[in-house]
Amino acid sequence: MSVRLRKWKTKEGKVQEAWWVDVMFQHPDGRVERVRKASPVNTRRGAEQYERELRQALLHCTFGKEKKEAPTLEQFQERFLDHARTNNKVSTAKTKADILRKHLVPAFGRLKLDQIDTARIEALKAQKVKEGLSKKSVNNLLTVLRKLLALAQEFGEIDTVPKVEWLKAPKPEIDFLSFEEAELLEAHAKPGRWKAMISLALNTGLRIGELAALSWDCVDLASGRLLVKRNVFRGHLGTPKGGREREVPLNERALKALRDYPRRIDSPWVFPQRDGGFIRNPQHTCAEAILRNAERAGIRPIGWHTLRHTFASHLAMRGVPLKAIQELMGHATIEMTMRYAHPSPDVKKDAVRALDVRPNGTLAAHRQEA
Repeated sequence: MSVRLRKWKTKEGKVQEAWWVDVMFQHPDGRVERVRKASPVNTRRGAEQYERELRQALLHCTFGKEKKEAPTLEQFQERFLDHARTNNKVSTAKTKADILRKHLVPAFGRLKLDQIDTARIEALKAQKVKEGLSKKSVNNLLTVLRKLLALAQEFGEIDTVPKVEWLKAPKPEIDFLSFEEAELLEAHAKPGRWKAMISLALNTGLRIGELAALSWDCVDLASGRLLVKRNVFRGHLGTPKGGREREVPLNERALKALRDYPRRIDSPWVFPQRDGGFIRNPQHTCAEAILRNAERAGIRPIGWHTLRHTFASHLAMRGVPLKAIQELMGHATIEMTMRYAHPSPDVKKDAVRALDVRPNGTLAAHRQEA
């Protein structure tokens, strides 16, 4: 059988895969024709069936002459979601399914894929903005639509993909704690699991899903490091965001938090639930805990991701190179890390005060205005 599983990496470093058919056919006149196409059904059995259909079409000289009718978006969505569930993280596949259900199927579900043109896409953008959807959210649904149409083209359902223009969305503001607020939070955190998790988040930058999936075999207290191998999302254990493991050194505060936290001998997880299993829905289970601890410390309401932002922001303000911060955070690109290159007001003041110093090291005298 001339079928194979093709694997490749996207620009973001994610591994994609699809079943392809590669047919060599010799016509009665001796001419050899080669056909390479992605299988419309992304399984080995589906690809083998598609190969037989191609050979029949080549044998009867009908290949390439038939006019195939494009499916509607509603008809094609399950193939798109099958592809997402195979090649994407659980959280990414869930996001795509939500966007399809809430936005794309209601807008374009009954349209054939080749009827979704630039004009209709622009009308959708305008409608969603009018409904009050943020520009970032509109861009997210446009991205899913673009990927769906691109996959339909790859599967041979449509010939071209319409042009998609994303909205110019403002960069989201990053909420992080000041040095004083971080000290207060860590000092006033409720002893036990929450204190240890807060301290570890502030000093390692781990996401809440990564903290929930942290096991003791990934922690080396002797060498002072931990390995981020897993993430939890809605009960599913998967790889960290970006699909890559990363190593994070432990400073003294992080080491103390782990040494002081009692280890359960009946569980491999660092922060297990009462039954000894990992925290299955940390985004929900731990949300109230961080709010309570913020209130104990007398600071504003925050989420767990604020602690990750705080870790990166404090490193940047202390002069740590952005490349090192990128590796510690597990960012795929340096552009993601550049968001943290925002000096605090105190750092800005110190920067301006540098102009008061003469080249010889003495303070410049200020002229008195007449």
